[in-house]
Amino acid sequence: MKVLAQATKMYLRQAAPRTVARCSLSTLATSTTTATSPLAASCSCPCGPNCRCGPTCSCSSSLGKKTNTKITRRSMSTMDDLKTGTEAYMGLYPEASTDGALRLGNIIPDFACETTHGYWESFHEWKKGKWAILFSHPADFTPVCTTEIGRLASSTILGVMDCLVATLSVDPVKSHNDWLQDVVAHCENKIEVKFPIIGDADRKVSTAFGMLDEKTSDDQELPLTIRAVFIINPENKLMLSLNYPACVGRNMDEIVRCVEALQLSYEKSIATPANWPNNHEEILMPDGSHSSEYKGSVFLLPTVSEEEANERYPGFHTCDVPSKIPYLRLVKAEDVEK
Repeated sequence: MKVLAQATKMYLRQAAPRTVARCSLSTLATSTTTATSPLAASCSCPCGPNCRCGPTCSCSSSLGKKTNTKITRRSMSTMDDLKTGTEAYMGLYPEASTDGALRLGNIIPDFACETTHGYWESFHEWKKGKWAILFSHPADFTPVCTTEIGRLASSTILGVMDCLVATLSVDPVKSHNDWLQDVVAHCENKIEVKFPIIGDADRKVSTAFGMLDEKTSDDQELPLTIRAVFIINPENKLMLSLNYPACVGRNMDEIVRCVEALQLSYEKSIATPANWPNNHEEILMPDGSHSSEYKGSVFLLPTVSEEEANERYPGFHTCDVPSKIPYLRLVKAEDVEK
């Protein structure tokens, strides 16, 4: 085991030298600097970049094949205007923590950094008004990370959903650029890595996002970030975070599903059940019969008033449960898409 650990340390040192790259936290919420052009949306269907699938794109993907989910092409995601809907529900989460930790609902730290797409004055400005994913990996020139970046690059669905992607590790940008040649060579379908990779050699971004402990990382011989996913809404609020150990690769289809669910909740004041969209194969109706009409249905957010629920989604179904509390309010998938 000691030999293996030593070999791994030597391998990582050779593969990802820790030279200094410019990357610093910033409070540039009002920065006037023009950000790097965002990732252009593209489509993997036969129409190519000039997709003619209409408002609903039926691009082939592993997600679509497994769930028959239709990914809606978006130009700009906007929050639902129900008074008791998304805005009221998001108000339950504080925008900042009292102890400096980053939690769901908090506005994420802004920062300046070097990337494979050039220098950014402000991460907030780069993603302005859009959904975005910050996707960290432990180190360049490592096996699992190589497959993750390749798998992320091979999917165009996030672009169709108007969700930006930026990845990050504590390696400098030069290391990223050298490593990307291996990523492209190893992965199938002649992928092209279009999203930027942030060089966080001074570890300030990783520390601010809770991926490293500021007080202990300097003592570590090889301080590596965890495999983290941060999904951020147009208001720069953290909506979802996932943490994985270095030995387990992430499932990109699940990340896409999470983005789709979060966007749907944001825009329609709904919540997605467990295993959505493969949920509620059938439900028990008041007359004792079983119905399959609610497969893939969603719940109304708990904050939505009865009045606004009836106005927006007339005919929604309230599931009967022993407590008789009317909190399981189902809306059919087709009614949400209207």
